[in-house]
Amino acid sequence: MVGVAMKLSVAFPPVPETPDHIVLSEQLGFETAWVYDTPALQLDCWMTLALAAVRTEQIRLGPGVLIPSLRHPMATAAAIATLVGLVGEDRVIIGAGTGFTGRRAMGQKPLSWKHFPGMVDDIKALLRGEDITVDGQPVRMLHWPGQAVARPINVPWIMGVNGPRGLGAAKDSGSGVFTSRPRPDADYSDIEDVILLGFGTILDEDETIASPRVIETAGPGVAVAYHAFLEQSDPRLDGFPNADRFLELANELPAASRHLDLHAGHLTELNPIDREVITGDAMAITPLTCHASELPERLDRLAEQGVTEVAFQPMGDIERELRAFAGAANLS
Repeated sequence: MVGVAMKLSVAFPPVPETPDHIVLSEQLGFETAWVYDTPALQLDCWMTLALAAVRTEQIRLGPGVLIPSLRHPMATAAAIATLVGLVGEDRVIIGAGTGFTGRRAMGQKPLSWKHFPGMVDDIKALLRGEDITVDGQPVRMLHWPGQAVARPINVPWIMGVNGPRGLGAAKDSGSGVFTSRPRPDADYSDIEDVILLGFGTILDEDETIASPRVIETAGPGVAVAYHAFLEQSDPRLDGFPNADRFLELANELPAASRHLDLHAGHLTELNPIDREVITGDAMAITPLTCHASELPERLDRLAEQGVTEVAFQPMGDIERELRAFAGAANLS
């Protein structure tokens, strides 16, 4: 095992092969399989989780992270109940987020922190068997015995956050946090579960971060930071390699449809803009691009920053990436 009490999980944009990859992840010893809720880019997260549920016996399963606005709260509550019915409460964990990808890819801003916590609270209330009000009318999970698992349904929740407001909301609700771009001043001292969505690839002995396979494989994880910082007007973008060229290319796109080109290939492939920007110099942005012998130390450093779980998202040759990461972390 790695030198710290670090949980190691996996995260997947749902594609047809994802249930197979979750089965392999369980065999390799990963703790949780998170599945993205990105219907404009990939397949349905709940169907993917259900397909994985009937083929696995131990690995925890959950959306990482669901976007409440994409579905009626009753539809989300029923989906959670379905997954719990397949694998039990102990194997389900629910991540919820404001929609950096799930909404941005459709040209919408992420949900505001004014409304997002209440949307999550509505789903939780339904799972407890309580009434909520939707469109002016009371609603409740009316499922009789045999139609769904009995209420209350108790599963842990994780909030996708990056800034101080999100951290505060997670703390107030007793939730853990799921982050891909932790701020340097983030304080996780009052948060029990801190999950980092980690990108990278384990290098072969003769590879460097500038090797073509490395850029092709882990490059989409670098590109997402450029996309995010642009849309959030985050000054950290200025420090990235080729940031000026990235801004030039992004600003050449029609404003009304820029999201369609900017998010194409998001977290799976390098799109045409990414290919002009993502070079070996930029690969150091990914925390998990390293040789196998270097991974334990990198995980230790993350633990020192307050991270309790790393959710590794493999890209490129998914089976190769899963096996290489598990081997470097001595999981099996």
